[in-house]
Amino acid sequence: MKVTEHIAQAKDTRISFEVLPPLKGKSIDSIYDHLDPLMEFKPAFINVTYHRSEHMFKKKADGSFEKVEIRKRPGTVGICAALMNHYNVDTVPHLICGGFSREETENALIDLAFIGIDNVLVLRGDAPKNESFFEPDPHGHSYASELLGQVVQMNNGIYLEDDLQGGVKTNFCIGVAGYPEKHFEAPNMQTDLANLKRKVDGGADYIVTQMFFDNQKYFDFVNKCREIGITVPIIPGLKPLTSKKQLNILPRIFNVDIPTDFSNEILKCKTDKEVEQVGTEWLIAQSRELKNFGVPILHYYTLGKPRVVRDAVAAIM
Repeated sequence: MKVTEHIAQAKDTRISFEVLPPLKGKSIDSIYDHLDPLMEFKPAFINVTYHRSEHMFKKKADGSFEKVEIRKRPGTVGICAALMNHYNVDTVPHLICGGFSREETENALIDLAFIGIDNVLVLRGDAPKNESFFEPDPHGHSYASELLGQVVQMNNGIYLEDDLQGGVKTNFCIGVAGYPEKHFEAPNMQTDLANLKRKVDGGADYIVTQMFFDNQKYFDFVNKCREIGITVPIIPGLKPLTSKKQLNILPRIFNVDIPTDFSNEILKCKTDKEVEQVGTEWLIAQSRELKNFGVPILHYYTLGKPRVVRDAVAAIM
């Protein structure tokens, strides 16, 4: 079932979750343990993130160094299939530009279509952790809009091989990312919104936002989107704040503001347990206000903190 179908059929705000693939060497049970406490809320879907491979330098026997590529987490195809089978829930795999050729992307889309996945979230992706700037694969895409275009082409039965005629049309519902406080690389909000509209005009069916901690940022973002003709659903992304160090890390990495009232309460805390409590209360207040606003879905970034998310969702259901 498509994300847009979940939204169309819902009588009230739905819930969805996002999970991170386990590190290579761990089993799928680590994800089941993470999601089990959350499945009582019957999420509309579960997003599975994707992290590109990283480059590392390994010392050779002769003393020189060799640059090698290491993928620390498995891909999304197998994980999405496992979650669908285990929970009977729709899944949304992330597709990224970095580290993938167009051919690899096409093969992944074919696999996803074969196992009955109806949704994808297309993203450019970030630069590797040890590199300053995003570099696309030489045979891949540079922008999410280009990746989106490839998915749309396959939905129209057009594959990369020019001589392939009569290709089966895929049927993906395509999501894209939106940034209520603008993408950190965009020079200004107007440029960022123009890029987002380009993706929607190119075939995106819905938008999921970057995390935010001030709901007014989301409300303003939705209004700006509507003013320029973006009419697709805009799903707010929410993340619990659970440690003091996140006050510095989250603004730096994700270009998000922490409201003064919130940060002041966090700074009063003496332990991370106290921070979790404050963060949970803030997440509950955010969720309630957004639900009252009539958002289609509340999308929770659960990464590492399913209990906090569970407490918040339980309070608003």
